Amino acid sequence: MLTVWAGLRKLPSWAFPVAFAALLLAVPLFDVGYEATRYIELSLILALVVSGLNISLGYSGQLAIGQAAMYAAGAYTAGMLSTAGHTDLGLHIVAGGLAALVVGIVTGIPGLRLGSWSLAMTSFFLVLLVPDVVDIFEEKTGGHLGLSGMLGPTLFGYVLKPADMYLAIVVVAAVWFAVFRNVVVSRHGIAFQVLKQSPVLASSLGMSVYRTKLTGYAIGAVPAGFAGALLANLDLYLSPEIFGFHLATGALAASILGGSVSIYGAIFGAGIVQFNNDQSSEFAQYSLIFFGAFLLIGGVLLRGGVAGVMRNAVRRLDRAAGIGAAVVPAQATDSATAMRPISGGMLEVGKLSKAFGGNQALRDVSLRAEPGKITALIGPNGSGKTTLLNLVCGFYRRDSGSITVAGASIATASSDRIARLGIARTFQTPLIPPGITVREVVISGRYTADRAGFLSAVLRSPHFRRVRERDLQRATEILRLTGLIHLADSEAVALPLGMRRMLEVARALIREPKVLLLDEAASGLDENEVRTLASVVRQIRDAGCTVVLVEHNFDLVLALADRIVVLARGGVLAEGTPAEIEANVRVRDEYLGVVEEKDRQVSS
Repeated sequence: MLTVWAGLRKLPSWAFPVAFAALLLAVPLFDVGYEATRYIELSLILALVVSGLNISLGYSGQLAIGQAAMYAAGAYTAGMLSTAGHTDLGLHIVAGGLAALVVGIVTGIPGLRLGSWSLAMTSFFLVLLVPDVVDIFEEKTGGHLGLSGMLGPTLFGYVLKPADMYLAIVVVAAVWFAVFRNVVVSRHGIAFQVLKQSPVLASSLGMSVYRTKLTGYAIGAVPAGFAGALLANLDLYLSPEIFGFHLATGALAASILGGSVSIYGAIFGAGIVQFNNDQSSEFAQYSLIFFGAFLLIGGVLLRGGVAGVMRNAVRRLDRAAGIGAAVVPAQATDSATAMRPISGGMLEVGKLSKAFGGNQALRDVSLRAEPGKITALIGPNGSGKTTLLNLVCGFYRRDSGSITVAGASIATASSDRIARLGIARTFQTPLIPPGITVREVVISGRYTADRAGFLSAVLRSPHFRRVRERDLQRATEILRLTGLIHLADSEAVALPLGMRRMLEVARALIREPKVLLLDEAASGLDENEVRTLASVVRQIRDAGCTVVLVEHNFDLVLALADRIVVLARGGVLAEGTPAEIEANVRVRDEYLGVVEEKDRQVSS
């Protein structure tokens, strides 16, 4: 059995979904009966709706249940076109997708602007409004009595029979899931997962948080519109009750049960929900109870839904069959990998002040960090070091003072624009999205470096392939430089803390920033990892980058820094060379004395 499994694993990744689609296309040849084909049709239509929810919720992290309203928009658009005499199925699918996209954008703009739970509430009320909207346009939609009188579908003038309609639904679903896969495995899919992990992280990588959220939500609306157009042409009748809260909760349950962070989990979840709908006449009456059970099973017991269980099973079979990347011993920094020259920019902070209520976090702090040098920022906890970095990155707004990079003021720019201007940073607590590899984490740092649009990713255009090749090449170089190349295909969140900190350095470095801000990058690293970090930081400095190092490891600071700025109680206590700071009596009293006292307490 393991030999057979090893042979199957040698097949390309697209072989299995293609085989599944071919099997579905062949179903009419086996004369399985109306009930079976009807079940497959409705399951695939629901899977289209659920796949959109997977994009907006599973990958982008936007809690919303508005797919039911977008489903209705696509269905009624196709229905009204049909009653008006326009019966081409291709036209209906395109029009239904566009109608759903418009609804997604119109409702997503205010919901995402307000943030937090606003989108969830906006989409919830949108679903509740569907029957009222249908009644308002009763003349066109049929109101609460439903839309009837639709003509049979055609395709380029050919009248589609029931068997043809079945094939059309399978083909549309197969094409959409191929598109879905191409988006998810591209840099855009990684960007969605970065956004889901942390909007702060996304903006620090140069992504516009609002635009990326809206894009994920809007793309998730499109397959629901396709599904609505297919349903309208399948039944030739539409009732507003179809698109109510029952459908919304069912789609959410299918997403969680099948696996919301999954490409094909939508098919598994939709198949299970549709099976229950078909088997029990009382299911609709108790549907909320069943859907709640599905949510608990998929979200708590299965941890990743059916797709997550299948992934774990594949991993176990791979281990049993000895399949997988060869284990490569851990490496130190690859000295053969030369750091590319970096055009650093002067960072100047002038009389910067910031207060949080009555707490004065920074008071008239000035700092000058030069290209090709390491400027260390030290001080006791609460002295304002991270606050200063957050002000430079645009996460906080200054009360007074100035911030310039290469002579250009950035104090009023948004955080994503500041990142695109050449400011990169690491965080005290590493922000690593789950479910992606070490290589993909590093590649996410180049999201704004080369543009490759969604259409390019879907079609796998030559431009997309060139960008992808550059991403992989640069990621390999950086991983060799940071000693992480042996972990390139490992899941990033599974790494120890020290390696995750080094991974953050790699992600920031791949952007070749003008200014690199390292916030306690050595915290949690062992001695070998500290030496690797020191070597990498020196190479970054020698390449021409401006490095600002916030660190509590005073020995590392003395070994690396060209200049040290000491903060205490929100102000600059001292500034000078490492030798001058080490000999400064005030620094010993305010900072080094505290460190020495902590060391004595630990040793005792």
